[in-house]
This record gives sequence, structure tokens and C-alpha cells, in this order.
Amino acid sequence: MMSSDATGASNPGVSDTGSGAQPTRVIDSQELFADQKEIQIRHAGEIYRLRLTRNGRLILNK
Repeated sequence: MMSSDATGASNPGVSDTGSGAQPTRVIDSQELFADQKEIQIRHAGEIYRLRLTRNGRLILNK
């Protein structure tokens, strides 16, 4: 379910879980990758690689 702002307009960048919890943030993959095919994500001191394949799929590797 998409959330709405104060005017009632839909906000496609935020998803409402409906449970009263914080809404889930949605980030477009084009924003993450820009003109690259791979990005690195640091999580709990480890580096993960997120790759965009030529078929448009995402692959996450440690």
C-alpha cells in the first residue's frame, strides 16, 4: 500500500505497511547504480557487491 502526504497525494517513494510501523523506504535502482553495473554495500563491517546483470536482474554477493 502506498502512503499519502498531507494533501492526500500518493508518495511512490514510501510504502506503508499498515501495521503502524515505520514505512519502508523505496529506492529506485537507477538512483543506486547511476551509470554503473555494480555497487558495494557495507553491512556490519562486511562488503557486499550488488550487480546489475545485462538481463536487468540483481545479484548480491558477499
